[in-house]
Amino acid sequence: MKYVIIGNSAAGIGTVEGIRQVDKLGEIVIITNEPYYTYSRPLISYLLLGKTTEEQMKYRGNSFYTDNHCTLINGTVTEVSAKTKAVSLSDGSRISFDKLLIATGSLAFVPPFDGLDRVEPKFTFMSLDDAKKLSNALDPSKHVMIVGAGLIGLKCAEGILEKVASVTVLDLAPRILSSILDYDSAKLVQSHLESKGISFMLSCSIKRFEHNTAILENNSEIPFDVLVLAVGVRPNIDFLKGSVQIDRGIIINGKTETSTPDIYAAGDCTQTLDVSSGQNKIMALLPNAYMQGECAGINMAGGEKSFDKAIPMNAVGFFGLHIITAGSYNGEVYTENKNGNYKRLFYSGNKLNGYILVGNVEKAGIYTSLIREQTPLDSIDFALVCEKPGLMAFTKEIRMVKLGGGK
Repeated sequence: MKYVIIGNSAAGIGTVEGIRQVDKLGEIVIITNEPYYTYSRPLISYLLLGKTTEEQMKYRGNSFYTDNHCTLINGTVTEVSAKTKAVSLSDGSRISFDKLLIATGSLAFVPPFDGLDRVEPKFTFMSLDDAKKLSNALDPSKHVMIVGAGLIGLKCAEGILEKVASVTVLDLAPRILSSILDYDSAKLVQSHLESKGISFMLSCSIKRFEHNTAILENNSEIPFDVLVLAVGVRPNIDFLKGSVQIDRGIIINGKTETSTPDIYAAGDCTQTLDVSSGQNKIMALLPNAYMQGECAGINMAGGEKSFDKAIPMNAVGFFGLHIITAGSYNGEVYTENKNGNYKRLFYSGNKLNGYILVGNVEKAGIYTSLIREQTPLDSIDFALVCEKPGLMAFTKEIRMVKLGGGK
């Protein structure tokens, strides 16, 4: 059996480990368009901060490819042929497969701003190469504008703040991290970031760029030396050209199978079921990517595995302030906001739908488990879980299961 994996990040690595749980001998070929060992992408801001090194960023040990008998090929896939069961690379070569895994992740979305082509230097912030190029353009005299106050933009701001004269973050939304935080929690995090020296311009829209000046819709002008575009991401799937069914991302089932036999997909390029909302959506999250990849690998090798408990979840920190969010924000709410800590739980229909935690995130795992397992709230002491999450809020039977002593 010959397995081909397009992608060398969390989903691709999960696939290798899934395959090897079932098939110890099959040929595995990994195709990557980056000249690096597999690394953890969320750590690129910490590389700029000086809190990690390229060696420490490695997602697996130095012997991973050898131990798992993998062939690593550096190249860019331009086409997938389901009919001939082969992938084509930009250098003209073709690689055949028996089973294929697509784990090509996301690309930065760059809006077509008028005048953007005349801005220099400008960067995105998605990869190790992006981080290196940005770092080379920075010095203590530079004023940096970051367009986008989401996770990528704010991690970039944290990573470069001490290297430059100023960092200004601009966003069309009225609050930072608008996809994962509500108004009150966003206000708390924004105040923390402002106390460190980051400036924000929210509810702002860029009309055009005139070289290194942003002209806003209200005609105000914001000069800068370096521009970072962190508006959002989109699945890296343009090369597929109808070889699998695509909506916003590659459509997969609970076994990570696509619409085409022997072709699987995992990670940020896929669209999958969010059990907290019942909606099919793209969830560009490293833990989900790995678990989908492992599931795909097991099934590609002839095993049986489903991954049907995906939920949107984010765990991030900024200058020591921790944030964890998960699930969907609908239903009734329970809120605590005191002493720099924020908690909001969303529940309905006898189940927990989602949560936002800022500051004290110690017991987040309990809330995440309730969402993933769709635990009936009337089977636990939910009032106690809201105030003081812990196993004592669960019945004896559930505690035994969670502690590994029951079924």
